[in-house]
Amino acid sequence: MSVKGPAIAVLPLFVREKFGQQGLDRWLEAISPRARQVYTSQILPSEWYPIEETYLQPTRVLCDLFFQGDPAGARQIGAYSADYALKGVYRAFVKMTSVKFFVSRTASILQTYYRPCTAQVVLSEPKRAALQMHEFPKPSVYAEMRIAGWTQRAFEIHGCRNPVVEVTKSLAGGDPFAEFTGSWE
Repeated sequence: MSVKGPAIAVLPLFVREKFGQQGLDRWLEAISPRARQVYTSQILPSEWYPIEETYLQPTRVLCDLFFQGDPAGARQIGAYSADYALKGVYRAFVKMTSVKFFVSRTASILQTYYRPCTAQVVLSEPKRAALQMHEFPKPSVYAEMRIAGWTQRAFEIHGCRNPVVEVTKSLAGGDPFAEFTGSWE
């Protein structure tokens, strides 16, 4: 059960930008010693890291410290992560493709960042889309919120007007799959 380096590398960047060096120091002190060791070392984009201690637990701690325990704070991390991941040539590629093509690639993107992970697009219409994730390393509301935030921001980067992405089914909530439903104008 692992997560790829870029998905965790964004966390300290987000904390420092939003809450300053003091916030980053507070967060680093609050996460597990193993996670702190990872976050104070070089995070390699090509490496896989244990998802519980380097992604889920640090995201939960961040929500506890800065969002009064609300897992919805993870959406902001997800949106920030989309900006981080979709820059430069990737941003241009996202903007140049059709929404339908971009939606079709989303399942592949998830499977590139998480293992094990199976996901598929189940709806792709001109102003709506839905993706189902049937397997995820460790079901978590924090992960689902991060994915929803990432996807919504990616739709904005693509040029969709007023996108909204909701978690309509939740692996963490006991459903047989997580479902992310997006709509835009």
